[in-house]
Amino acid sequence: MSLPRPVRTRLAWAVRAILARPRPLLPPTIAGVMLAMSCAAQAQQNLPKQDNLGSSQSDFGGVGLMQTPTARFAPLGNAAFTYSRASPYRRYNFSFQPLSWMEAGFRYTEFENRSYGSVARDRNYLDRGFDIKLKLSDESRYWPALAVGSRDIGGTGLFSAEYVVASKRWYDLDFTLGMGWGYLGNSGDFSSPFGWASDRFNNRPGRESTSAGDFNLDQLFRGDVALFGGIEYQTPWDPLVLQLEYEGNDYQNEPNPNSSLPNNNQPRDSRVNIGARYHVNENLALNVGYQRGNTLMAGVTLSANLGGLAQIKFDPEPVPLEAEPPVTHTEDWSEVRRQLAANAGIKVYRVVEQGNTLLVEGEPTTYRSMPEAEGRANRILHNAAGRDITTFRYRWYSQGVAIREDVQPRQAFVDALASEDANIGYRHSIYSLAATNRPAKGEVLDEPSYPRFNYDIGPGLQQNVGGPDGYLYQVTANLAASYRTDRNGWFSGLVAYNLFDNYDRAEYTTRSRLPRVRTYIDRYVQGSDFSVRNLQYTRTAQLGDDWYAMAYGGLLETMYSGAGGELMYRPFNTPLAFGMDINWVKQRDFDGGFGTRDYDVWTGHITGYWETGFEDVLAKLSVGRYLAGDVGATLDLSRQFASGVRLGAWATRTDAGDDYGEGSFDKGIYVTIPLDAFFVKSSRNQVGLAWQPLIRDGGARLGRAYSLYDLTSERWMGNYWNQTPDALKP
Repeated sequence: MSLPRPVRTRLAWAVRAILARPRPLLPPTIAGVMLAMSCAAQAQQNLPKQDNLGSSQSDFGGVGLMQTPTARFAPLGNAAFTYSRASPYRRYNFSFQPLSWMEAGFRYTEFENRSYGSVARDRNYLDRGFDIKLKLSDESRYWPALAVGSRDIGGTGLFSAEYVVASKRWYDLDFTLGMGWGYLGNSGDFSSPFGWASDRFNNRPGRESTSAGDFNLDQLFRGDVALFGGIEYQTPWDPLVLQLEYEGNDYQNEPNPNSSLPNNNQPRDSRVNIGARYHVNENLALNVGYQRGNTLMAGVTLSANLGGLAQIKFDPEPVPLEAEPPVTHTEDWSEVRRQLAANAGIKVYRVVEQGNTLLVEGEPTTYRSMPEAEGRANRILHNAAGRDITTFRYRWYSQGVAIREDVQPRQAFVDALASEDANIGYRHSIYSLAATNRPAKGEVLDEPSYPRFNYDIGPGLQQNVGGPDGYLYQVTANLAASYRTDRNGWFSGLVAYNLFDNYDRAEYTTRSRLPRVRTYIDRYVQGSDFSVRNLQYTRTAQLGDDWYAMAYGGLLETMYSGAGGELMYRPFNTPLAFGMDINWVKQRDFDGGFGTRDYDVWTGHITGYWETGFEDVLAKLSVGRYLAGDVGATLDLSRQFASGVRLGAWATRTDAGDDYGEGSFDKGIYVTIPLDAFFVKSSRNQVGLAWQPLIRDGGARLGRAYSLYDLTSERWMGNYWNQTPDALKP
């Protein structure tokens, strides 16, 4: 069912008028990636349809009504981008559901009537904030869902607020009632309910501009409280949800980032807001509303489920299994190698016969699911190997170092293909073990010369959003190439040609007294149209069963050249790993050539890695010295979903203290997405998207091209056993 054409036309013109803007602020790549994820989500199979009631994103981002949150949460793995406008604010929100009980997000709030002042008078002020909401309990038959949360907990705290909220559904109605502090409690319906515990809860301290970037822990649940709540109604027309909201803000304490201008308070004629949301599909929603009794609001939400991203694949069909294996081995192992590369996605190092075992040494190149690659290879080997072979063994490598061996009994695999009743027996018969670089003994049936040279041409994008300079970008044409000297060593490089950029708008505005190790970014972008971004030699080694090493030297990244090394201890299929890297680097000239400047530094870190086993969360803690010579630690928490998408966040604190400048410490959010979520061909490649509110010199790390933890990722079995049915795909 759809709206009549005249109604659609009027709605489109109304939304267009409210959202109108002379120039775009949003990074086109962020919106583009969200759009691509939404398109990929349309191809998802076996995912339940999301209920529109109680699933809307609020004006501030996160599941809620309009100005207020609810106790509802999005499905696990959901990501949403929301744009809303209610004068004088435009809000750009990114919300994530990394855990079933936690919602997190960050937001840019643009002030239409305030500029950066002397820093950038011609640009609207842009405030950054971080939000979190935690589930206290699920809804039951008689009790509501409960949640607690905080808005703008990190940043300037201009819109900081805390709340406790409850939601209860009754047929097509969803009721919400909550208590808010700070921005959500400015109406001050009653004093703090925690005043009996301590007088400190009766008053809410203000925020000082010098503390921008800190977590506002001194404000939590302090000051007067206001009630808020509302009702959502699912109309008989499925796409349409109506909203009625009672908010706790009185708009008489609005933040004013430019102290040279009068206060920014707004007239409020009513605490009741009304709105409507039209869900175009499961990934796109439009919303309009009337707030404060005098202000129109409009917005749009684009969402996708990261945990369920998938795309229909048109990979080559697995090779048909011959009814009977040959009596003796095939004589054409070069054809077997070709099939293993084209159909199973394996770059073969060697094929070795060891008694009744056939060992394939190689690297996976195509399929993220190792069981799928092995199942395809099993078919090929079964058709080529003599009847005396009873076991297929795969020794997996990564950049020349051995990672692990997977063992597949031949007959158990054949039986499982013939009958589903044999599937469990097949799954119980396969196993894995640690692998080493020691040469495998036996008769070598095939050992091709190693492919030495490859290259790739594609676009590149560098961007920064959130500072006084607005959205900065550079689009380049990139040529990446590598040349292998042997299995463990290779030259790699990337050259870029600048197509267009707007970094001429960049201005260095910070009180930091640290060496400028990152804030010269505009000079590097505009130094030359043609630049060498990377040119280095890298070498790997396996020092023992669980020890790996890597050394590298050259032009290591856009801003630094030098040399370094990494050592890692990573036992097979254990949740803990430890690594150490040390590097001597020198700052490069701005023109992107081979010259250097007069700044050099020793930098390096000791890092612990922990696969927590808690909702697939990986924790990384690094302690060491950063590029500006400051010493500190970085905590990185991320979760990988079954789709292969990894969502994470990091924060860095160092001894820079007041020397750091605006932002106080380094932090950011990132998402890594497998490319085969978008394309019809399987791929092990991935693309990353990161949000870092400000580029500053404190806590800056060297951008190394390779990491031993990433290179040895298959050392951790992860979801291997859950993926074993992939080996039997028809």
